[in-house]
Amino acid sequence: MRLRSEHDREILRLALPALGALAAEPLYLLADTAMVGHLGTQELAALAIAATLLAGAFTLFNFLTYGTTAQVARFHGAGEELEAGRLAAQALWLSAGIGVCLTAFLASFAVPLVGLMGGEGRTGELAVLYLRIGALGLPFALIALAGQGWLRGVSNLRTPLVIVVAANAANVALNVLFIYGFGWGLAGSAWATVVAQAGMGAAFVRALLAAPADSRRASLARMRPLVRIGGEIFVRTAALYGSFLVASAVVARMGDDSLGAHQIAFQLFVFLALVLDAIAIAGQVIVGRSLGAGDADAAYDSALRMIGWSVTAGAVFALILLALIGVLPRAFTSDPAVIDRAREIWPLFALMQPANGAVFALDGILIGAGDTRFLMWAMLAASLLVFVPIALLSLALDWGIVGVWVGLVALIATRLGTCWWRFAGRRWAVTGARRAAV
Repeated sequence: MRLRSEHDREILRLALPALGALAAEPLYLLADTAMVGHLGTQELAALAIAATLLAGAFTLFNFLTYGTTAQVARFHGAGEELEAGRLAAQALWLSAGIGVCLTAFLASFAVPLVGLMGGEGRTGELAVLYLRIGALGLPFALIALAGQGWLRGVSNLRTPLVIVVAANAANVALNVLFIYGFGWGLAGSAWATVVAQAGMGAAFVRALLAAPADSRRASLARMRPLVRIGGEIFVRTAALYGSFLVASAVVARMGDDSLGAHQIAFQLFVFLALVLDAIAIAGQVIVGRSLGAGDADAAYDSALRMIGWSVTAGAVFALILLALIGVLPRAFTSDPAVIDRAREIWPLFALMQPANGAVFALDGILIGAGDTRFLMWAMLAASLLVFVPIALLSLALDWGIVGVWVGLVALIATRLGTCWWRFAGRRWAVTGARRAAV
């Protein structure tokens, strides 16, 4: 697509720094994994278990970003900067409180949680050690989520990019120092992450406290809209995350070759989602700001352009994946059985990308509009009534990995249908600064 309007330029202005901040996370995790991997197989396995638990907690509470962005963008669009500043303080209190509770929970239940993930013996002990240390960084990490949400809401995506990249670079340097310089091993990797997250959290605290506000005291009344929207996004995210867990659990019972192929495709799915999520973030900001300013037509027009850009990106991904069907799986494995299973699902994986693009964009648009209750129920229906039955039937009727990926395609298709119906009906395009807060 060519730049044809001011909407296109604004989408790129917001999406590019958002993409940079999103990409920083997996890149530093790769560096962590590489360094820990040189300590030994048990350390690497322990990191995999603990990191999965920490990442799951982090992912489920991403509503601290999305919910904050949606509301702040409306107030910013309406010119109510003082009200937007009040939300900064409430987001800070809420994220810090949830973070402290999460730390206490993971530290207290580290042993049974690691056991649930299959960690035992020396690997289990190391995973518990990493999890208990790593949990100390969660309050800072969740504050960073809230800080990013507030800054995005006022259309400032440059500052989050700088803070996140600096924190991730510091994490890599501290890993080298603590693991190899001080000889702390796996514990050094965990402490490096905690220290880097503390610095990142401090930077976002400063940004949140710099927001204009006449009071920064915790207020349940002002926090309630954040909690409501956050709860709806939490349920929606949990349903999606649960679908992916069901997919992995079902495929794991089909054999190691199928599980390996699924892992390759799923990790590429997550990687490609970075670009689509960056466009969705632009959607949250622009739609929320336009509706707050009372301009429903501008919100709708910009939303259409975002859907177009996202579908185009998905189509490009599809063409690349189809062209590299004989190359990409071999970059991850040399096992012929895994490669054969990957080739079976590759057309499904590739051809779902344009629909993926549309779904990501529609998600961002509806979140920006504060239409999170609809997204919650639509996601629950798609997961529980469409994907889970197909996944379970794939195991019972021996449809194999292809059946599971047909289920994932059906999940995306259902979400596309429901979200497009909602978008086309324009019931989401309610103007006014306080739409997302009622």
